[in-house]
Amino acid sequence: MPLGIGEYPPEYNPKVHGQYSPARYYGKPDTKLADVKLGQLGDWFTRRSYNPMAVFRATGRAYWRWAEKWMMVKKPSVAPVCHVILGLSLFYYIQLYSFVRYHRHTKYHW
Repeated sequence: MPLGIGEYPPEYNPKVHGQYSPARYYGKPDTKLADVKLGQLGDWFTRRSYNPMAVFRATGRAYWRWAEKWMMVKKPSVAPVCHVILGLSLFYYIQLYSFVRYHRHTKYHW
């Protein structure tokens, strides 16, 4: 299949890593952003891959980490539903920000 869609990552080795987890990065570990000093920040950003497929894979790993923490537990709460609702509300507000900003200085509302 082209682009490696539906396949394991090339870094994954079942004999070394064991059972596959879609939330785990199997490449060479790098310094965490929280541990990077200000002078090393440029080098850290140049080591990132901005290929669309790499960004897609990173987004998928972030989703699976979120899902394993909040949705795939023995007794899930209402928290994942609240996360989705708040995320959609934030997206809607950002989308309509120009309209909200325009009406900020008006004295009377319609």
